[in-house]
Amino acid sequence: MLSKKIRIALRILVVIVLVVLCALVGVFLGYNYVIAQGSNIDNLKQAIAENRFEITEDTPGCIPIVIKQGDSTSDIASTLYENKLIENKILFSLLSKVNGFDGTYIAGTHYLVTGLNYDELMYLLTLEPESVTITFPEGLTYTEIKQMLHDAGLTFSDEEFDKCMDSPNMFVDYEFVSQIKLSEDRDHVLSGYLFPDTYEFDINASPQSIINTFLRNTEVKLYDEYYERAESIGMSMDEVMTLASLIQMETNNGLDMMLISAVFHNRLNSEDIDLHYLGSDASVNYLRELNGEEPTLNLPASDLANESPYNTFNHPGLPPGPICMPGLDAIQAALYPEPNCNYYYFCATGDGGTAYAVTYEDHLANIETYKGNWN
Repeated sequence: MLSKKIRIALRILVVIVLVVLCALVGVFLGYNYVIAQGSNIDNLKQAIAENRFEITEDTPGCIPIVIKQGDSTSDIASTLYENKLIENKILFSLLSKVNGFDGTYIAGTHYLVTGLNYDELMYLLTLEPESVTITFPEGLTYTEIKQMLHDAGLTFSDEEFDKCMDSPNMFVDYEFVSQIKLSEDRDHVLSGYLFPDTYEFDINASPQSIINTFLRNTEVKLYDEYYERAESIGMSMDEVMTLASLIQMETNNGLDMMLISAVFHNRLNSEDIDLHYLGSDASVNYLRELNGEEPTLNLPASDLANESPYNTFNHPGLPPGPICMPGLDAIQAALYPEPNCNYYYFCATGDGGTAYAVTYEDHLANIETYKGNWN
């Protein structure tokens, strides 16, 4: 019979052999998995490159997966599990770490379908999310911008977007926001600051992230010298933006912008209080749009009598806030009006031009000359 010591030694040896065998099997299986995983991803990359594989919102069975900024791998695994794309959240999280995907997933909307293996899901979630590119021209109102965003496929809530536009405390990192004059009469606090340009948005972007995208660009466009110039002419940047919005809506011509700006500055700085009523048709047409009406050069008496503080015929000085999103030309014109200009009045010629006058009598004569072209 074998001694007790020998039996113990044999047992230990058997255990060691089994451990070694398990390790070898594990290495073998792990090696095969890594090879298979690499092969899966390589095949997927090639299929995407050759346009043989694409998942869009029109793909049958498409499932949109939204990764939020700051989502952890565990959060993503839960989202995939809830949408029946994976069967085991813990396994996904483990493989994500082993495969080196942790920290590489990109926030945004990704389109997936059932039947993808874990490797394919992980890789697809590291690709750029679905987005849309939109170009916003100068002079759009806030209402028009929201409509363009929706027309492009963005899914935000209008109510939430409006709330963000009226919550400047959410965007206090921007210098120009701190200069905005808050007033109960003002329509949407941040109106005027969604800078007209070309942007790329995720279709499920939140209102706050959309507005931040606009405001980051606005911050870049408003140079330090603009703030210095505004102070030197006795205006805040918010007043400059409000004036620029009037100028933007009055004309698209760069030279006319500077002349119209000079008219407005001359009136605002005049000792004649009556001239402080800017009488801008653009401000009244803004109110018409809010009522769902088309702008017109032939403003009816009822519109001119509108008691809104945005009506510059009935209220002196600038309106409570911008009436549109002005571009750089209009902002620069507001800051740098045509020098040595003694005009106090202007009217449209009906063909895209502008007629100017020093006196009210000359202004009335211009209106009589050109009003036939306003239809």
